[in-house]
Amino acid sequence: MTIQAAFAHIIKSIQPLYEEREAANIAHMLLEHITGMGKMDRIVYKDKPLDDTQLAGLQAGIEALLAKRPIQYIIGSSWFYGMELLVNQHVLIPRPETEELVEWILSENTNPQAHILDIGTGSGCIPIALQKQLPQAKVWGIDISEDALAVAQSNATRQQTPVQFAVMSALDTAATAELPPFDIIVSNPPYIRQREKADMQHQVVDYEPSLALFVPDNDPLLFYRYIGTLALQKLPTGGKLYFEINEALGNEVVELLQSQGFTDVTLRADLFGKHRMVSATKG
Repeated sequence: MTIQAAFAHIIKSIQPLYEEREAANIAHMLLEHITGMGKMDRIVYKDKPLDDTQLAGLQAGIEALLAKRPIQYIIGSSWFYGMELLVNQHVLIPRPETEELVEWILSENTNPQAHILDIGTGSGCIPIALQKQLPQAKVWGIDISEDALAVAQSNATRQQTPVQFAVMSALDTAATAELPPFDIIVSNPPYIRQREKADMQHQVVDYEPSLALFVPDNDPLLFYRYIGTLALQKLPTGGKLYFEINEALGNEVVELLQSQGFTDVTLRADLFGKHRMVSATKG
């Protein structure tokens, strides 16, 4: 089977699950992983046959895709803010809206030596991106999962960013009390209510870590409340708090932060018009 035939074969195989454009993007990603060749090289060498090892990888990849395993977990990486990051089942796959959150922080920050904390860091995508753009900053990332932090540390090493990571739960007030002061705190915490699980894609529910996704139906603002309290302790006056949020709970997050005493609480939509981000200032 040639590279060109393999591309068509992937698309035909997975189109019952993915629309044409997404299927083509997935086919490109899988073939680059299998062949080690970029898109232009695959066009030039479109008639080159796959060897036995590559054919086996192709078949395994298609079978995994038909089992609704995300392509990023199949190839072991995902792109975020111009960086290729390692990902596996212990971390969420970085999303484009999280890139917008990083961009918002960078656009408002005026201190190149800011001390920044990311809570629930997962793959490390947020603190590594911030550290890349602010090389003089002191950046931390905490997560309750040691497995997630192993991925984050590998990514920081690959990106040559000196982010400091620590195993810590955002809900452990005794542990978070030991953290140093920060100028900026950011978090993309669990925010999907259990009752929303039935409406989600199998690619997410079946493979991405539940620990990083779901909160109880009766307390969906759990993490925002704890992190807001921590931010009041650790931020200076004028310090900034940023959240990624459940689009269905934007007003509730704003009201919570206002009730905690934050000022300039701003709800922001992403490129798709969904309210996915909030910022607040310690008054």
